[in-house]
Amino acid sequence: MDGKPLPDPHLAEAASWHPVEGTPAKKRVAMGSSIGATIETYDFIGFGTAAALYFNTVFFPANDPLSGTLLSFATLGVGFAVRPLGGIVGGYLGDKIGRKPVLVGSLLLMGIATVMIGLLPTYQQVGVWAGILLVAVRVVQGLAFGAEWGGAILMTFEHAPWRRRGLYTGITQAGFPVGLLLANLAFLASVPLGDQWAWRVPFLLSAVLIVVGIVIRLKVEESPEFEEIKSEGEVAKNPLLEVLRTDWRNVLRAFCLRIAETAGYAVSVTFMLSYLESEDLAERPVILTGLLLAAGIGIAATTLWGALTDRVGRRPVYVFGTIVTLAWGVPLFLLVNTGTAALIVIAFVISYTICQNSLAGVQGAWFSELFAVKTRTSGASLAYQLSAVVSGFTPLIATALYAGVGWIGPALLLSAYGLLGLVASVVTAETWGPKERGEVAELERLALASRGAAPSAPTHRVAGSATTTFEGSDR
Repeated sequence: MDGKPLPDPHLAEAASWHPVEGTPAKKRVAMGSSIGATIETYDFIGFGTAAALYFNTVFFPANDPLSGTLLSFATLGVGFAVRPLGGIVGGYLGDKIGRKPVLVGSLLLMGIATVMIGLLPTYQQVGVWAGILLVAVRVVQGLAFGAEWGGAILMTFEHAPWRRRGLYTGITQAGFPVGLLLANLAFLASVPLGDQWAWRVPFLLSAVLIVVGIVIRLKVEESPEFEEIKSEGEVAKNPLLEVLRTDWRNVLRAFCLRIAETAGYAVSVTFMLSYLESEDLAERPVILTGLLLAAGIGIAATTLWGALTDRVGRRPVYVFGTIVTLAWGVPLFLLVNTGTAALIVIAFVISYTICQNSLAGVQGAWFSELFAVKTRTSGASLAYQLSAVVSGFTPLIATALYAGVGWIGPALLLSAYGLLGLVASVVTAETWGPKERGEVAELERLALASRGAAPSAPTHRVAGSATTTFEGSDR
């Protein structure tokens, strides 16, 4: 052993059936999960863009713009409100029957609902039924999106190299800015079509993406860690109840961590779309261009933030992101209130690539490591999707605050979310600190030596956690 300490025996046992360098399918799984996340985000987040720019007059009375905006954002929030139910069902099934079936089913359900939005009648055609139908379809979207995240992230996490799990889950998380980019490209390109088709075409185009996504996901292998606990008869009888009984503190911590990211995005991006247009601070092409640029940079940024956690740990990156979010509230509105196109674009880039991406890039690995294998999908999905209730209604809250006290209201709301995330990141356990990185690096060295390869000196440039993963499996 050259004087080096032995790694945790639990890790050594796990390494005997799950190679520290990951499974042969690791890259294919990461890309497949990322493509699926792209499609789901295109569908779900595209609704947010349409709600901010079109739905207030398309599905609700046009003679009261403020009420129409409030109702439009309320409909947006409904989809977020039902996401926890989707997360509960998807998490339960993911821990009971496997990650893969949930991935395929959620994508198919999302695709059907999204195409239906593009076919809905307007308020001018059917009156109040337009809003009712929109809410019904939005509920289906919320259920599908709620079931999606846990399966996609955990499939990637459980196939990935132990010391590069931040990078690999960051790749899957990068599917979300890709989806945002495609959705806003579609809305930007459809502007010349006029108000009747400008919002329909992006939703109808989703049909093509869904077919591609289903084909890819059907070819993805099941998680090796789920297969292992299934073969040993250790699948939880009721994973949801078990995680709430044994790990409710981690559910609460992850819930607060997630709010800083998703609710912060709801203020700095979703609400900002409506704010800029209602105050005549920017034309739609400027707004959508800012979103496109931010999303394009965010693809690389999300992946790089995830990779950075492999080197320095999960907590330091999250602390940094929440501090920036806390400090960004007032400067964000001061910047956009200038009405200068370049500054508005810069504001979108900072809000998204730093405040949001730095947190989203960490969540895949950190949330997965907080829970045991047999309850991991339930625990991570529940925490992740419960926070969606807060974020879903945040644009509505921000609009009400703005109507009452002006722009300072939503600015301080953004800072409050950053403060909550900062506190949560400080009290949540670091799952990939120097000790864990050292143990897994030593296991990697031993694995190379056992195959007769010349072991290279372990580096910590990229990493992926296993300590909590396999210690947690016995809890």
